[in-house]
Amino acid sequence: MKRYEQLADEIAGLIRAGTLSPGEKVPSVRRASQSYGVSPSTVFQAYYLLEDRGLISARARSGYYVRQQLRVPLHERQTVASQSLAAEVDVSDLVFSVLSALRDPNTVPFGAAFPCPDLFPLARLGRSMSHAVQAMSGSSLVAKLTAGDPDLIRQIALRYGVNGVALAPEELVVTNGAMEALSLCLKCVTQPGDLVAIEAPAFYATLQALERLKLKAVEIPVHPRDGLDLEVLADRLETLPIKACWFMPHLQNPVGASLDEDKKRALCELITRHQVPLIEDDVYAELYFDAQPPRPVKHFDREGWVMHCSSFSKSLAPGYRVGWTAAGRFTERVNRLRLMTTISASVPAQMAIADYLQHGGYDRHLRKLRQTLKAQQTQMLAAAAQYFPAETWVSPPAGGYYLWFELPEHVDSLKLFRLAHAQGISLAPGPIFSASQRFVNCVRLNYGYQWDEESERAMRTLGGILRSEAVLVSAG
Repeated sequence: MKRYEQLADEIAGLIRAGTLSPGEKVPSVRRASQSYGVSPSTVFQAYYLLEDRGLISARARSGYYVRQQLRVPLHERQTVASQSLAAEVDVSDLVFSVLSALRDPNTVPFGAAFPCPDLFPLARLGRSMSHAVQAMSGSSLVAKLTAGDPDLIRQIALRYGVNGVALAPEELVVTNGAMEALSLCLKCVTQPGDLVAIEAPAFYATLQALERLKLKAVEIPVHPRDGLDLEVLADRLETLPIKACWFMPHLQNPVGASLDEDKKRALCELITRHQVPLIEDDVYAELYFDAQPPRPVKHFDREGWVMHCSSFSKSLAPGYRVGWTAAGRFTERVNRLRLMTTISASVPAQMAIADYLQHGGYDRHLRKLRQTLKAQQTQMLAAAAQYFPAETWVSPPAGGYYLWFELPEHVDSLKLFRLAHAQGISLAPGPIFSASQRFVNCVRLNYGYQWDEESERAMRTLGGILRSEAVLVSAG
């Protein structure tokens, strides 16, 4: 770590500890240079880095000051679902109406589903694609249609192994992105009318999958900081004929919460005891901010009840549509369903990603990506602290590129969504993440795009809208 980075971390520690309070002026460059025994240029670099992280801001002809930081919810303040036992799912009309607006290229993309494409090594991937296509023979292309590219499967299995998950390559089924993997896993263990335990709030594509397959949702609350409520899940497994669970134990979308390792182990033991398969949606696996990668629930699975699903869409190649599942005891069923539907993910895309994983510097790319996302999260938090109402709550996740904001109780996020879109700003309103369209006063914002003046201006605009009567929940 360079000296200016060390200095920035030391000052950031003082801010987090409250030694330097919001609104307080940080030491001048000359004073900091003398106090820390470094050059003025080192201090400037440290202050620029702290400014990029959203911890301090410059004031013309005055110096640098500590920025306000948004509060973090305590246990008594949390986003939870009401305790309905099972619900029909009917959200697609609402979701599609929102998604059509989110695709508007002229908006500030706070509602986007992916990070900025500029964060991915697309040119290097293109060279891998070119190399793969030139090396491809007709016989190998046909052979890989059903079995998947063996080099890619080997690379995926190696990454599992590095993360402490002993996995036979034969357990891996390559799919058209994670969404196909998740849907195949769900379809192979359910029938129409079955009950499926999902999170509340839940990723809207989860709700759409249940709706399409005519399944009923059993909503399990997710705490913004602690993750899935295992006590509620245990009760539901005891009292209801749940046929499957679909959860995101790591960096849950939209809340961002992660279960700690003890709770992941407990979750695995719970579903194993009840012999209810767990579809583990782990598409943000590589986007952690901590020093060590978190281990998935699959790590604790000894009897094959966990179907672990992921892809490269969120970390490397969003348009290549290459995902997979390690489906445990259900591998053969999932594979047969895949062969009966799409047959194969794109073979050239599989070969391109395999080549990149072997030769392109994937881990180096991931380190840079995580660092960028962490800095941009801090910047969005700082802007929210400055512009949003004081009654706003958020629990910053330890990774990913989303923040889940619980706004003041009187706010209707669907009204906010429409008013923001009229001002050229997209966002994801809370009701699209619920089987029964709850979370009316919540929004999900994407910080995965470069933070610039337009981003700052958009947050200021959202703050102004939030303080207006136009977003009030209608009476009755």
